[in-house]
Amino acid sequence: MKTKNIILYLTVLLTMCSCQDMFEPADENNRQEDAMYEESKYAAGLLMYGYSRLPYITTCQTDVATDDAVTNNTNSGYLNMATGTWASDNDPMSQWNSCKDAIQYINKFLTIVDKVKWAPSAASKQQMFIDRLKGEAYGLRALMYYYLLQAHGGYADDDILYGVPLLTAPEDGSSDFNQPRALFSDCVKLCFADCDSAMKYLPMDYVDVAYDEIPAKYKELGAEITGYNLVFGTRSRGLMSGKIAEAIKAQVALLAASPAFRDQSGVTSEEAAVLCANVLKRIGGMDGFDATGNIWYKLKAKLEPSASEMPEILWRADRRKDASQERENFPPTLYGNGRVNPSQNLVDAFPMRNGRPITDPNSGYDPKNPYANRDLRLDDNILYNGMTFRKTVIITGTYPNDKDESLDNINYGGTSTRTGYYMKKLLRDDVSPLQSSLVEQQHIYPRIRYTELFLAYAEAANDAWGPKADPTGVGFTAYDVIKAIRGRAGLGTDEWGLPLPEGDAYLEECAADQAKMTDLIRNERRIELCFENKRFWDLRRWKMPLNEGVKGMQIDRDEDGVLTYTVIDVEERKYDSSYQWYGPIPKGEVLKWSNLKQNKGWR
Repeated sequence: MKTKNIILYLTVLLTMCSCQDMFEPADENNRQEDAMYEESKYAAGLLMYGYSRLPYITTCQTDVATDDAVTNNTNSGYLNMATGTWASDNDPMSQWNSCKDAIQYINKFLTIVDKVKWAPSAASKQQMFIDRLKGEAYGLRALMYYYLLQAHGGYADDDILYGVPLLTAPEDGSSDFNQPRALFSDCVKLCFADCDSAMKYLPMDYVDVAYDEIPAKYKELGAEITGYNLVFGTRSRGLMSGKIAEAIKAQVALLAASPAFRDQSGVTSEEAAVLCANVLKRIGGMDGFDATGNIWYKLKAKLEPSASEMPEILWRADRRKDASQERENFPPTLYGNGRVNPSQNLVDAFPMRNGRPITDPNSGYDPKNPYANRDLRLDDNILYNGMTFRKTVIITGTYPNDKDESLDNINYGGTSTRTGYYMKKLLRDDVSPLQSSLVEQQHIYPRIRYTELFLAYAEAANDAWGPKADPTGVGFTAYDVIKAIRGRAGLGTDEWGLPLPEGDAYLEECAADQAKMTDLIRNERRIELCFENKRFWDLRRWKMPLNEGVKGMQIDRDEDGVLTYTVIDVEERKYDSSYQWYGPIPKGEVLKWSNLKQNKGWR
């Protein structure tokens, strides 16, 4: 959890306590459990530990281990994993220790939350704090199990789909630590139950309300406006909420209903679609679709602390003023390290502006001018040869720019691109990472975006009912979602933004074929969520090939200034899809505990 929310917690606890100095250190380091009942900040620290272990990676890292990108950082654990070192005792994707530690603290917190004197002088405030903190704990536990399932769920040698050991009570010195893995389906049931508990105790959103909006159960205890809004009002934004818990439940369902898990998960695509729709209905379905949601990171005014919440972002980390992402990923001429290099594979996934894939004979794609008339999202997400960024022409070819500099050239040096591309998404063009003239700016780091949830619904709904069916009456279909996403990107329009006579004809072709629609939805997800650490998990849950070699683009210029484009091999992927769709249980754990079964293929 970020510093701002830690301070928020302490401030809230100060408000509800008496004159006790909460910042006075304890007389001893060894504290007894009874002390937590009297010292609310000591008890809250258990829950804070759960927040401190939030499993989100908010900068682009894992994409370099997929077909979407490579890195020029030769010390990257993700590069090493992708090129053959992934093992049960060398797993950069492991969530085992971090999430299990968080669950231990959360379980302990749930045993004491009802006994702690959160607000001993006010019964209503005491109950409200119990409910909110309990709801947060359940939501966080569901989240931790979701990430454990994603990273470690899989089939053992007995061909049974397992999750992880289910722990709902805190362990101590007398506990039996040699616990078997629970069935994947039972882990999913716990996630669902915890999300339901979180929604029972938490408001959907943290907003300040009028007296007549206070729930009756708190009014009966004497709750007043100031007390209710202290606990459930806007000052608690950023904490686990009912809406966030509902979204986590939808994410768990999508994972469970995916090809890698659906046979034994107990969750169908129909159920996953309904759970995704439940979240989206709260923002009005397609009426809540953010027309600028694909460029949220470029909306500078909305990134400022004084700005209101973005409609695209359901949950985010705190705003942060820095230049770290730009320092890591700007091209060398802009004083960056150019770490994330998008692949030709990803570039080829962006269609033409008319909506057709570049492989479609009717697309109009010209391999001699490969970036012309392309999906506008290509320019938003990726820096390619000849683009101007921060008033600088970025030359990734093998020839210098107009200042006779070659720093940005492919394979020029340790900070130059290996693929002929640099990442542009997530970066602000008004940042200067050079220490001597440092200019930092505000950034937002999302945890859950609504576009992801719309795409999740489209995937599940198409799989369940086809592109245009809406048997549950939610008011929108998989087709409606993809049409909105592609329309937001300008597909099916000309260079002036006017609709083409045939519109987005390729979308209509896919809407008549469920299998083609599946491919289209997956491609849209790849584009919309690129560089957001989703691709690695998506490839595995879809049971798609992991070892597609990464390609790049070498661009040469002859003496007449004519450019020649050559697709090159950049990095071989050394995954084994016969078993690596499912991540390993850490080797050390399997060696310690005889009841802990390893996933098939891992040693």
